[in-house]
Amino acid sequence: MQHAAPARRLRHVRAPSPLHFPEEAVVPETKRHLDLRTLLYIVLKTFADRAAIGSDQFVYWSASDPSRCLSPDAFVRLGTPDTSFSSWKTWERGAPELAVEIVSEHDADPRTWADKLRKYHELGVLELVAFDPDAAPGGRLRVWDRIDGDLVERVVEGERSPCTVLELHWVVVPAAGHPAALRLARSPDGAELVLTPEEAERRRAEAEQAARATAERRIAELEAELRRRGG
Repeated sequence: MQHAAPARRLRHVRAPSPLHFPEEAVVPETKRHLDLRTLLYIVLKTFADRAAIGSDQFVYWSASDPSRCLSPDAFVRLGTPDTSFSSWKTWERGAPELAVEIVSEHDADPRTWADKLRKYHELGVLELVAFDPDAAPGGRLRVWDRIDGDLVERVVEGERSPCTVLELHWVVVPAAGHPAALRLARSPDGAELVLTPEEAERRRAEAEQAARATAERRIAELEAELRRRGG
């Protein structure tokens, strides 16, 4: 709970030195990266009734140092409905439990990724996921878990692994016009994907069309049978 207003009525030995926490930065993003990030964000938004969902906003975890920040491609904070926010400050909202990075050319440098990994450790996420669409099949999905205060890489087999925070499963499948995309599934084999609203509506329309075709075919068969008997 903040007490900024009462504090302003008190006397202090010096004037405050306000800190600036930027809410945006101009960072180039390829169209593929945008496609994959947007798809993941839309999928995660289906859980907005029980979690705050972010995508590419700054996440700050030091109230005295604005340089201590990250901008995950997606992040999730459980236990609160989703609302609009320009940046995320952990001392106000808590640390995200889940963070996802779609690896770019910049991140592919081992030194850059090692620095980012240290920052995620410091941030306090419980599960960190890295998806590299340019890696060889079998190496595109990496996951880290917080265990005993450490951030430890998980053994991932077959580009499928549990999403422990959401109690689902990470899978790498073709999507959004790309040969590989990071998706969430309800089944370990990835057969039952968590659908976007557009995908859910398309599936519903296809099911209705199939049911209508079946009904029309059955009516035609009955009418044919009636004509045969009448003849």
